[in-house]
Amino acid sequence: MIVRRLLQRDSGRSVSRRALLGGLVSAGSALALGGCAGLGATGARFDASSLSVDPTLLVTTTRKPVNGGRTKPWFGPDRATSMTVARAKLVAPDESRLSLASVGLGDWRLDRIEPVSAEAGDLAAQAGAGDVLIYVHGFKQTFETAVLDAAHLSDGIKFRGRTMVFSWPSKAGLFDYAYDRDSAMWSRDAFERVLSALVSAPTGGRVHIVAHSMGTMLTLESLRQLYARYGDTVTSKIGAVVFASPDIDMDVFSSSIQRIGPLTGKITVIASTNDRALALSGQIAGGMTRVGAAEKAAIAQLGVRVVDASQEGWGIINHDLFLSNAEVQRVIRRSIDGTTA
Repeated sequence: MIVRRLLQRDSGRSVSRRALLGGLVSAGSALALGGCAGLGATGARFDASSLSVDPTLLVTTTRKPVNGGRTKPWFGPDRATSMTVARAKLVAPDESRLSLASVGLGDWRLDRIEPVSAEAGDLAAQAGAGDVLIYVHGFKQTFETAVLDAAHLSDGIKFRGRTMVFSWPSKAGLFDYAYDRDSAMWSRDAFERVLSALVSAPTGGRVHIVAHSMGTMLTLESLRQLYARYGDTVTSKIGAVVFASPDIDMDVFSSSIQRIGPLTGKITVIASTNDRALALSGQIAGGMTRVGAAEKAAIAQLGVRVVDASQEGWGIINHDLFLSNAEVQRVIRRSIDGTTA
């Protein structure tokens, strides 16, 4: 019961599930090395992510604002009539010697949201000239958890560039799968506009995408539309496309990747045959295997790169290894760097 309470994410003061898991693993080694721990506490680490230096995320969302998007929960589960662009101001974990973060129990916090008067076409100016990492969340996520997961991902892989979260309307309920799936598909045109604005900018860098679970279906549809518009000219602007635990039908996936040309070669699928969440999703979908829970050979024959993470997860669900497992995060980092795992 105590652990269950610690894992709750509804309270801003509770320790997050992923922070707790990381802390239990790292606490012993961090304490043993405590004598070396605070040497760089007053400055940025040499391997620090851009987000740890400037804890600001760029937000694009199709959720309807709550209270004008200026107070918690900022954006709710309803669908908006237009996409919102904003900045999320975060508070990074305190990594000083005696902090919770020093033993892996610190966490990111969302401090405030600052709406930006910008249309999709202005996103390139907001993102800057370097590479951009876009995180697209999956099923059963609030706006706040999506933002914080984007922060965990970006900081975990030490991404050097601007990080953006694309948040679509999710009711964040266990029994709202159908609503979430329809909301994800409803958002594909908006996400295509985001991608189009970034790839068409003459001074922009590459666009990397990490999509989780149900967000992979949305991402793949948007890439399909993007390729239909730009053709092969978009290839050099899209960097790594990582589908983490993709909740999408194998047949639908196979059909879609045949329509995105050389972008297929950009895709890395992180799969796990012991992903219990995708096993349940497959049952809901009439017994159709989801890509993220399929055997590696079955996915690889479709022409995408596959990483089998079945041996990496030690939890019950094994659906968010891209956030909780260091080796899986290294796979994502290498995909962005253009190297092989």
